[in-house]
Amino acid sequence: MIILWLLVAALAVLAALLASALLRASRAHTRALEERGWLLERERETAARTAVDAERARIAHDLHDIVSHNVSVMVIQAGAARQVLATEPEQAEAALLAVEAAGRDTMAELRHLLGLLVPQASDDEPLSPQPSLSRLSALIDRIAFAGLPVEVRISGDPRPLPTGVDVTAYRIIQEALTNALKHGDGVKAEVTVRYAAHAVRVEVLNTGPSVLTGGRSPAPEGDGRGLLGLKQRVAVYGGDLDARRRLGGGFRVRAKLPLERP
Repeated sequence: MIILWLLVAALAVLAALLASALLRASRAHTRALEERGWLLERERETAARTAVDAERARIAHDLHDIVSHNVSVMVIQAGAARQVLATEPEQAEAALLAVEAAGRDTMAELRHLLGLLVPQASDDEPLSPQPSLSRLSALIDRIAFAGLPVEVRISGDPRPLPTGVDVTAYRIIQEALTNALKHGDGVKAEVTVRYAAHAVRVEVLNTGPSVLTGGRSPAPEGDGRGLLGLKQRVAVYGGDLDARRRLGGGFRVRAKLPLERP
């Protein structure tokens, strides 16, 4: 009888110990789940902030590209119109028409950018087309009309590109030509686009005084935000961008953009 009571007591103690152990394990598991949920929430918040920062940076770069290029064209054309207004009114009128066209392009591109930020109230007014190498001829014509002769070479098989790569390639050419345009008379530019199987290569050369003769070689003006933004944008797509003065004078911008994201 005593043995039976001892066995019952031992089983009771064992059951209590087991219940206590299970309770501690359950509490530990609950705490682990709570900590994991807290960590996941923090990771989601961090990812969301990173995405917002990246989108703000992209929008800032787009705004810089749009404003820098079009305003530069408008300033140059307005200056040309002022110089010939009294003596050659027809040329002045053509320059002012170029200013008007550049202003319309600026407004259209800004509306497109703002349309990405603010939901459209209606679809009555279509957005302007996205910048693309397929619209390169319009950019070249606008730059040439502003006073910068541009020679274009296309090699390989032109074809539709991924949207991000297409826009980035267009912006590289736009930024390089805008910088060249700011240097005025005596500067020419060459644009080369090479379509390869797995990448598209873009190169923009502009002429200028030779550094060997003591001249000042053209370089990007301003605070460098344009080229810095382009380098960051190219890096997003696994590409690389090189911008430097040419030994014989002028400046060169060269970029390679993979068509398959690494």
